[in-house]
Amino acid sequence: MATETPPGAKTDRRLPSAEEFVQVQQSAEFGELRRSYRSFAFPLTIAFIAWYLLYVLLSNYAGDFMGTKLFGNVNVALLLGLAQFITTFLIAWWYSRHAAEKLDPKAEAIKSRMEGGA
Repeated sequence: MATETPPGAKTDRRLPSAEEFVQVQQSAEFGELRRSYRSFAFPLTIAFIAWYLLYVLLSNYAGDFMGTKLFGNVNVALLLGLAQFITTFLIAWWYSRHAAEKLDPKAEAIKSRMEGGA
């Protein structure tokens, strides 16, 4: 059974004009949305890249330190390598919470107003 519109698609929404996009982009509300995103994403990105580069540099230039056994066959390199994965998942989880609480409501308000819903 073929349909012309996918299920759940809204057909009554209007598409904004290019002028409306420019007007919204220059608005204080959109600027606040961008600032909220950037103030979260940029520092975390820089911190994670620094953390990753520290791991790489330690692996290359501090072999004795990275080879230090902590317990059993677990050494510093293995522990820091696993911490890379853990921090990746923690940052993703933290960002999803931040987006759901702070970014999504602002973006949805802008979107609904542009589509004629408000």
